[in-house]
Amino acid sequence: MEAFEILDPAFTSFVLPNAQLETLAEGCRWLEGPVWFGDHECLLFSDLPNDRVLRWSESGGVSVFRKPAGFANGHTRDREGRLITCSHQHRHLTRTEPDGQITVLASHYQGRRLNSPNDVVVKRDGSIWFTDPLYGINTDYEGGKQESERPPAVYRLDPQSGELSIVADDFEGPNGLCFSPDEQRLYIVETGQQFASHPVRHIREFLVSPDGRRLLQGRVFHEVRPGSADGIRCDQDGNLWTSAGDGVHCLNPAGALLGKIRTPAAVSNLTFGGRHLSRLFLCASQTLYAIYVNRRGVPFP
Repeated sequence: MEAFEILDPAFTSFVLPNAQLETLAEGCRWLEGPVWFGDHECLLFSDLPNDRVLRWSESGGVSVFRKPAGFANGHTRDREGRLITCSHQHRHLTRTEPDGQITVLASHYQGRRLNSPNDVVVKRDGSIWFTDPLYGINTDYEGGKQESERPPAVYRLDPQSGELSIVADDFEGPNGLCFSPDEQRLYIVETGQQFASHPVRHIREFLVSPDGRRLLQGRVFHEVRPGSADGIRCDQDGNLWTSAGDGVHCLNPAGALLGKIRTPAAVSNLTFGGRHLSRLFLCASQTLYAIYVNRRGVPFP
């Protein structure tokens, strides 16, 4: 199958005709949360229903990084390069310290437990932004059935005070999120209620307030079909790359679909990595794929 589908002539310069879709790992259950560690030349990613975090490197292949893992979903790195992790089972956000110890960063809001932190990003000011839908506590498959104590929301964790605040509370199922390269906009995926007969498929775009603490003027940025969006990433030019039911879709900063990377299974999440951040790592159901593109991800951290 041809990996690239060009829908707008602009996408022609984004793709490499001789770049192939590569299979890096197979035999998992449902992959999520890829994060690139350039200083270690490796990728960490979650095999969510198997309750483990895996590690992939070019030289060492696939190994187990952490098991049990609290049914970890999304990961990112903070400004000091430490691993930040969303736990479905334990319903909290953690940081892995350089010595391997795990620090709980957020578990409650106004005295009530979070639901199941799903995806997370860190802003240049060190603040941590994460989504908190009910997906991880709705079934036993991704963490274990538990009672919700709060509506779904999107949160910001202040790096100095540790204060947790809600930045958006009008989502049915907030999911993947990422900042634009200049951090003046935040994109958040809305995937709605689990098991809904009419699933939500869109990505919303918000302006970030001048003080960097709040979200303003939210709007629907793009409707994703087939399937729905989940994980999202921006490249250095502000194009948004989103997971979809038929692979990865590339959107320009205005929300127009430029082209696709087709995969044999639906993609749940993705990230840029490799030496120049021009290799896309794709979590697609049971398989981890990679493909080189002619664009670079936003350097982070």
